[in-house]
Amino acid sequence: MMSAKRLCLSAILLLAAAMPAYAHVGGGTASSFMAGFMHPLSGLDHLTVMIAVGLWAALNGGKAIWAWPAAFVGVMLAGGALGMLHVPLPFVEPGILASVVVLGLLVALAVDLPVSAGVAIIGLFALFHGHAHGTEVPENAGGLEYMAGFAMVTALLHATGIAAGLGLGIRFSSFARAAGAACAAVGAGLVFGVL
Repeated sequence: MMSAKRLCLSAILLLAAAMPAYAHVGGGTASSFMAGFMHPLSGLDHLTVMIAVGLWAALNGGKAIWAWPAAFVGVMLAGGALGMLHVPLPFVEPGILASVVVLGLLVALAVDLPVSAGVAIIGLFALFHGHAHGTEVPENAGGLEYMAGFAMVTALLHATGIAAGLGLGIRFSSFARAAGAACAAVGAGLVFGVL
């Protein structure tokens, strides 16, 4: 009975990751809470990375469960502030693409790192994600509502990954690892323009 629930949860997560990719807002509004809340749900790069952070944290356990998602959200907001202030950051788009591949591989290989090393890796990628979205905020908008919405849904996606990882547990960690491999494959598809 419990294994069927876990299998269904895994299937739902994989289906959620199959949404079409729209990497960044580009045009339109980026100044409302709802725009920020909906944006991470609109593309494969966001969905896969945010869930992968949660899965990797769950696979590592302990302090990683709260420290890695908190690091992502915090550094993402700092990157967003830099983007809104027009502080240049090199390699933003390649960094975002690399985050999809690397975080997927970290989950797929169930890489066990010290919490501080995970914070550093996750923080670097979060900086790129945040900067990209901070630059999308129009000049005449403060962007705080947008970033609040973006941060909230990012945390919810991390929690989804954590819940899936903990729900699958050690006995079913191969499902979590398969989701990581799917994330890496999505990243490769985005890099080569297939997705």
